[in-house]
Amino acid sequence: MTPLRISIAASIASILLILVVLELIRGRRLKERYALLWLVTGVVLLVLSLWRDGLNTIAGWLGVSGYPPAILFAAAILFVIIVLLHYSTVLSRLDDEKTLLAQDLALLRQRIDALEHGTTPSPDATAPSPPAD
Repeated sequence: MTPLRISIAASIASILLILVVLELIRGRRLKERYALLWLVTGVVLLVLSLWRDGLNTIAGWLGVSGYPPAILFAAAILFVIIVLLHYSTVLSRLDDEKTLLAQDLALLRQRIDALEHGTTPSPDATAPSPPAD
């Protein structure tokens, strides 16, 4: 059986996580689409913390019957890994977009310099950039 103190502590931590995420959204320091994963994490941890019999049942299914609160830590780690994977994909996409923007900027600067000096821009400088994926 999950000790009551652990359930209370985990519930308080989950509520604090949800409140912090909501405050970050309210203060416009975290966009809603990124906050969704954190909110889901907080809610799942809160449900597991409050539903002690359910936590014990899940622990039994997974063979962790010796210490059911370990499921809380496993769930938290799983959600953190999912959030990190999501952020990695976002960062990868942003890095690709940054490269395309830098290339477009360089071509535009070359074209402006050529126009300012009265020369004809090279054909490469007027070529449209490839579309972003």
